[in-house]
Amino acid sequence: MYAIVEIAGQQFKVAKDQKVFVHRLAEEEGAKISFDNVLLLDNAGDVTIGAPAIDGASVEAKVVKHLQGDKVIVFKKKRRKGYKVKNGHRQALTEIVVENIVASGAKKTASKASAEKPAKKAPAKKAAKKGDDLKKVEGIGPKIAELFNSAGILTYADLAATSVDKLKDILSEAGPNYANKIPDTWPQQAQLAADGKWDELKELQEKLDGGIEK
Repeated sequence: MYAIVEIAGQQFKVAKDQKVFVHRLAEEEGAKISFDNVLLLDNAGDVTIGAPAIDGASVEAKVVKHLQGDKVIVFKKKRRKGYKVKNGHRQALTEIVVENIVASGAKKTASKASAEKPAKKAPAKKAAKKGDDLKKVEGIGPKIAELFNSAGILTYADLAATSVDKLKDILSEAGPNYANKIPDTWPQQAQLAADGKWDELKELQEKLDGGIEK
């Protein structure tokens, strides 16, 4: 059996016991994780296609370790302009191993009652919670919002609870184009947004320039 599943914005063809390298996940090493956005299942030639995802299907995996990918060199040059820029980037990755593929409506073991199914689905629904628009925090653009989402920072509350040092680490790992960003006020702004204090947030942002105190 194999499945096509979406993990951290990428699609992978996976089978049991297979190791996969995905964009950095927020879970710690050794943690169990379930991905419910299964797009296709092939069980000995019996193919099921989702619309877009297969209801009840999931891929269960274990986080092996966090690491960085090979360095990629990005070189930009403009002819007759004397413009040359060379940057290096190492993508933050997470290695996971697939432990099980659960088909739609299937049980893990024959001894489990059907009444236990809702408890199994609850983590997947919680993981798929809708995030907040982090771009409302001054200094955060679409690309940085995507980086934070990939790192498990989906809501204002998540951002408010993340230390400035952790935010700097995420930006540094994303490459030199992000490493020079200063996120010192982002958790403070996010806390005001999470509390619904939009007037206070607006007042604070009027004192900022690109998320930095003037």
